[in-house]
Amino acid sequence: MANNNRDWYHAHKAEYDAVRAEWERGVGQALERIVSFDPSVGTQRVKDCTYRFNRDTRFSADKSPYKNHFGAYINAKGKKALRGGYYIHLEPDHCLLAVGNYWLPTNILTACRNEIMANEEEWLKCVENKAFRKYFAAKAETREWTESWDSPQGFGLTKLKTCPSGFPRDYEYVDYLRLKDYCAWHAVPDSFFEGDGWLDEMERIFRTAKTMMDFTNNVIDDYE
Repeated sequence: MANNNRDWYHAHKAEYDAVRAEWERGVGQALERIVSFDPSVGTQRVKDCTYRFNRDTRFSADKSPYKNHFGAYINAKGKKALRGGYYIHLEPDHCLLAVGNYWLPTNILTACRNEIMANEEEWLKCVENKAFRKYFAAKAETREWTESWDSPQGFGLTKLKTCPSGFPRDYEYVDYLRLKDYCAWHAVPDSFFEGDGWLDEMERIFRTAKTMMDFTNNVIDDYE
């Protein structure tokens, strides 16, 4: 990224501060809107949901000191919780909204897989309805998901190549058992956040995925 250095940053810090303030205002608006349909996040504040702009470069080959995006994660138990939450990502040409959890330890994944099989009909209502597929399926007419943030939309960033150990390989919905996370995302254009109308669409997208997230959170919460 051009100009990702401390000298340029300090010379333009006033501009950064203005953009950061506008970003935090938007996060505050988003938080209020999400609380209206998910009161569990009502204890969170803007500073609880946003991230530092400085990068941790200790273990990275890229020593650029600053991030090239703003991100906010609204989660009832905080940004580092295992349970799923709502994520807003602002980056030129890579803006997106996401819902769910990014990483789960094996024991919790196993519990979620068991829950899917035990309550199959309920799970399918969460992830195979028309609205969910509109926002998150690679192809709305098939059970096909992508595995990259670079894809316009998707469900499940990582998955096993085969059925997980201990589960039936011939299970009709084995693709859901192969998932290693329950993260659903939907890319939006840079212009999405202009004005205040974006809050309505954000709410529609987040509401659409909330039942899926509630399903997995009911399992995850037993472990946190």
